[in-house]
Amino acid sequence: MQKIKGAIFDLDGVLVDTAKYHYLAWKKLANKLGFDFSEKDNEKLKGVSRTRSLEILLDIGKVQADENQKSKWAEEKNECYVEYLKKLDSTALLEGTTDYLNTLHAEGVKISLGSASKNAPLILSQLNINNYFDAVIDGNSISKAKPDPEVFLQGAKALGLKPSECAVFEDSLAGIQAAKKGGMIAVGVVGEGDKKNLPGADFYVKSLGEAERSGLFI
Repeated sequence: MQKIKGAIFDLDGVLVDTAKYHYLAWKKLANKLGFDFSEKDNEKLKGVSRTRSLEILLDIGKVQADENQKSKWAEEKNECYVEYLKKLDSTALLEGTTDYLNTLHAEGVKISLGSASKNAPLILSQLNINNYFDAVIDGNSISKAKPDPEVFLQGAKALGLKPSECAVFEDSLAGIQAAKKGGMIAVGVVGEGDKKNLPGADFYVKSLGEAERSGLFI
């Protein structure tokens, strides 16, 4: 199996499933604004920033607002989301996550987080997995959203590695595109979905547990 020197992980949908909390928080805001927000609508928000997610939500509801109001709504949604996050613990980790992180660490692979979430530090702390990461690049340290490769390029740099020496684990199309634009190996984590939803990845796994069992990069 091909070896790597660095592994860069997206957070939501790869290490942990916080998508349901995002959905509930966005749905609560939409209902307050007078329209419904379905799980199908929520698919459009995968892998994009909070600001862009709000714009998509407002488009769905045909709601117009100035930038000041948008900022208030985005913060309101985030406060609701953070309240949900405070209930998180290690039982929320997706199947095989700690096993695969342990194996990569034992193989000498450096590990970085590469997430658009500004709540990444809180989530890692709640999950008690901070110690696995040599670097954490999140929404607080980047200015360009996926599919721009900035978050992953910063991750490789923080690990002291070339992009080509790193593999990115992603569950969103924007994330796969960002990895490839950055010159990295892209691993699509499809969960219960179909790999057709993540075209362009170099490898596909249902979970990090499958990556562990198949010996991916080990």
